[in-house]
Amino acid sequence: MWKLMGSSQFSKPSYLFLFLAQLSLIIHVCLGARKLTSLYRPPPMALTYHGGALLEGDRPVSILWYGNFAPPQKSIVVDFLLSLNHIDPQKDQQSKSSVSLWWGTVQTYMKKAGKKPTRISLSTQLSDKNYSIGKNLKKSHVSELPHRVNSSPGGLTLVLTSHDVAVEDFCMSNCRSHGHKGNSVTQCPGQCAWPFHQPVYGPQTSPLGAPNGDVGVDGMVVNITSLLAGSVTNPFGSGYYMGSAEAPLEAASACPEVYGKGAYPGYAAVLQLDTSSGASYNAIGVNGRKYLLPALFDPNTSQCSTVE
Repeated sequence: MWKLMGSSQFSKPSYLFLFLAQLSLIIHVCLGARKLTSLYRPPPMALTYHGGALLEGDRPVSILWYGNFAPPQKSIVVDFLLSLNHIDPQKDQQSKSSVSLWWGTVQTYMKKAGKKPTRISLSTQLSDKNYSIGKNLKKSHVSELPHRVNSSPGGLTLVLTSHDVAVEDFCMSNCRSHGHKGNSVTQCPGQCAWPFHQPVYGPQTSPLGAPNGDVGVDGMVVNITSLLAGSVTNPFGSGYYMGSAEAPLEAASACPEVYGKGAYPGYAAVLQLDTSSGASYNAIGVNGRKYLLPALFDPNTSQCSTVE
């Protein structure tokens, strides 16, 4: 769950909620070139900017850890957020396959709209180890929890729940929408934790090794990336999107299940392999941390762009 606090851009406080969850989207969007048997060539797919507000400038992110998270689990998420705007101080540039290079595609959207680059920083962290409203969360709790964090003006609040917390309707729809982030390691993992778990539908390929050895948290990162990209480029439903405003395809959701070149639904593509652990990854962050990041729709090429 993200909560967007009011900023000077708006006349009154605005709130943004995102549902983040491990996901294997059932919607399949073909973005590759199609062989045609006639002279007709359909127009390329594009995410159109509809003129609404985008999350430009400095955006501090606060985290509410709801439930029992071990320090190594927290560091996986924290290191990812710190990696988004990280530049190698020795080379003064983005290194190949870096998390910041992936984030650069999001910055392309901002530049095309004439907006400032979006810089994500880490703000307040709050732990609720005592499950203050229980281990079975209702939809009404989704909007309640973010208010417990003293977020910075213009910032976002991310609410993460541990593996032993059940979230109402978590497995319904596509496991993600603009709202709360649950842990799918115990809730419908075959539907919501691919590619780190055997899928329920489609080709039954072997699941990938989680980059940091934690299926639940590594899966959370996959979806934090997707919804963060969508939040920045389409925060209030009037930014960048494709298709209907009621069911928009955003920067990441327009490229479902794509993690590398040659990917297709059910096949994540050939990725980099950590030979010591057998884990798959395609991006490297701070502290040498490895991540698997989804493709983003590149507005310059109208194709899905991967880190590799």
